Amino acid sequence: MKKVVLFIICFVFIAVCFEYAFASSLWNDKVNWVTDKRPSSIGDIINVRVVESTKTSDAGKTDLKKDTASSVSNGLGILNFIRAFGLTTAASNKGDGTTSRTYSATTLISCIVTDVLPNGNLVIEGTRDLKTNDETLQLQIIGVIRPQDVDARNQIRSDLIANADIGIKGKGSLSRLQKPGILTQILQAIF
Repeated sequence: MKKVVLFIICFVFIAVCFEYAFASSLWNDKVNWVTDKRPSSIGDIINVRVVESTKTSDAGKTDLKKDTASSVSNGLGILNFIRAFGLTTAASNKGDGTTSRTYSATTLISCIVTDVLPNGNLVIEGTRDLKTNDETLQLQIIGVIRPQDVDARNQIRSDLIANADIGIKGKGSLSRLQKPGILTQILQAIF
């Protein structure tokens, strides 16, 4: 009888231990092993592939011609000694102007999700400073993206950003040399 009771106690002990061992699963229900993780909350990081290229051109042509003629007849009364004279003026202005600009930017920048809109779209913002020699270039991106547009490498193209505000600012010795002086700016504003 002692052997049977000892056997039952051992059997119950082993069954309880195995039950606890099998109750702890390695499977995590919060992780989806089939699909890629998409950004969905504030603080998530997204890489933006900036491939922007713009080409603009403006042309203007002005042709202005103005003629003025005046004449005075002989004087009347006591002023009859004034001879008749005429005044003729002519002015002609012509101007042509053409402006052509081409901009290109290609880089990869990391942006942070700053807000989640009610429809699930994400507001992103990112800044990158690039310093070379005595120049600093700052690239800034602000915009709205759809999480489903982010690819498996956690990247999105810049042309898929809605309300995109992409800016490149330069500061340094080269920028100072290219900027017109104060006197030139005043003259350009007046004329």
